[in-house]
Amino acid sequence: MQNMPITKLDQMFEVLKQNNTKKRIIGVWAIDSHTVGALSKAVDLCIVDATLVGDEKIIQQVCRQDSIDINKFEIIHANEDIEAANKAVDLINSGKADFLMKGLLSTDKYMRAILNKEKGLVPPKGTLSHVTVIENPNYYKLMICGDVAVIPCPDLKQKIAIVNYLINTAHALCIENPKVALLAATEQVLPSMQACVDAAILSKMGDRGQIKGGILDGPFSFDVAIDKEAAQIKGVESEVAGDADCFLFPNIETGNTFYKANTKLSGAELGAVVTGARVPAILSSRSDSVKTKLYSIALGAMLANKG
Repeated sequence: MQNMPITKLDQMFEVLKQNNTKKRIIGVWAIDSHTVGALSKAVDLCIVDATLVGDEKIIQQVCRQDSIDINKFEIIHANEDIEAANKAVDLINSGKADFLMKGLLSTDKYMRAILNKEKGLVPPKGTLSHVTVIENPNYYKLMICGDVAVIPCPDLKQKIAIVNYLINTAHALCIENPKVALLAATEQVLPSMQACVDAAILSKMGDRGQIKGGILDGPFSFDVAIDKEAAQIKGVESEVAGDADCFLFPNIETGNTFYKANTKLSGAELGAVVTGARVPAILSSRSDSVKTKLYSIALGAMLANKG
């Protein structure tokens, strides 16, 4: 039976439980309360099984102080963070787990293990990108956004990859034919503005079936993408205008500013993963809340279930 489109992040938990196909997540250098706490809650919700790779004594101490039953986890000891990252990638490569989550190690060390040319998880000529799913109280459904954290200034080839990741994420969230807004500073096709040119090309690629699985349109200013009245006033007629599911940002500055404005000024909740590797890789900040990490775990599990 086809699940209804997911419009709230909490709904992922119920869908994962109904699917009854738990995936195994690896917490990489999972030695901090936020990471262990989020993984504990995810296990309690029956949405994943979890392996913690890190210093076993520190993990035991965290579990004791937070009253967490350590027996719910598989523990694999590692003396330091780089060793933990490499062991985690080896576990994925050997088929013993389905996706990863960054714990208390730097992004550089985490990504180095994933990108390792000999033992890493990125296919040849693969493009890694960051997909964020935002639940804003002022929009009636989820906003699936990219790229806000990994690719600074994507060229057209990278934008094609990002759009495909956005569509794939929407499908994992049971959105059958997602509407993709290709953002720029204006809804006009201005040859002098690269974001407009790229958006027009991507839109036509969608029309021609070169990008499948969603409805693409742009360039759109952001108000046109989310507000039907703004689209009508500006004379934009489109299935996507005022009703977008996915948002392609022209560069990291616009995407990252949007992401932070949502969380800091609008009380938005989010989940996020890095896509483009063979498995989803959660790249939450070490300062992210347990709730954000829990939503990211659920999103990674949704994507891992989709395969």
